[in-house]
Amino acid sequence: MTRWLLRVAGVALVGLAIVGVFLPLMPTTIFLILAAACFARSSPRLEAWLMNHPRFGPPLRAWRQEGAVPRKAKVLACLGIAGGFLVFWFAAHPKPWLALLVAAVLALIAAYVVSRPAPRAS
Repeated sequence: MTRWLLRVAGVALVGLAIVGVFLPLMPTTIFLILAAACFARSSPRLEAWLMNHPRFGPPLRAWRQEGAVPRKAKVLACLGIAGGFLVFWFAAHPKPWLALLVAAVLALIAAYVVSRPAPRAS
């Protein structure tokens, strides 16, 4: 039963990642990382498909082997975080304390992403 639930979760996470490819404010990479983790525990075939995918495989392997994030992904992630904050700011008109809290959380997330090493050349 657990394997089945993990497989369903993995497929749903891949679906969310695909949506994230087309929606600028929705992340892609974290959903793929989580899907790979679900597949690792439920379906070796789906895990192999994801890890060997021509587009998604290399960054997933870099993350799994080195905890690394490519420079381009760091830039895109930070731009997405900044864009998300701007949408939040203009759409929600938050009180200053809430805007500062959200900005601080997003800054911590961006700092984590930027602090990850770049993948070694293969």
